[in-house]
Amino acid sequence: MPLSEHEQRMLEQMERALYAEDPKFASALEGSGLRTYTRRRVYQAVAGFLVGIALLMAGMVAKQVWLSVVGFLVMLGCAVLAVTGWRKAPKPGEQPAAGAPHARRQGRQKRSVMDRIEQRWQRRRDEQGGQ
Repeated sequence: MPLSEHEQRMLEQMERALYAEDPKFASALEGSGLRTYTRRRVYQAVAGFLVGIALLMAGMVAKQVWLSVVGFLVMLGCAVLAVTGWRKAPKPGEQPAAGAPHARRQGRQKRSVMDRIEQRWQRRRDEQGGQ
């Protein structure tokens, strides 16, 4: 159920107040954790790919076929990780995927916070409507 215009304005006011009161805390809650996680994962995959190239070259120089094969497999695995990690990374402003490791944890927290906010909002509406 989408928020009404009044509810959206109230939420924006609360966000501005939070930023004004404690900008460090507010920036920590922005939800960039999944993007940071996937970006870090892609960087690790690129580093692993470079290690795979080094192993491949070392195997060729040392004439050790098994080392070259291991290097190729490491490169292949890291390339797959980088591509899948890049595809799963949410765009700025986009909702994270439900199956992502951090998204599950953050999703539960956000849902519970949103549930509490909704309950409080409903109680206020009911109290104001009853008066």
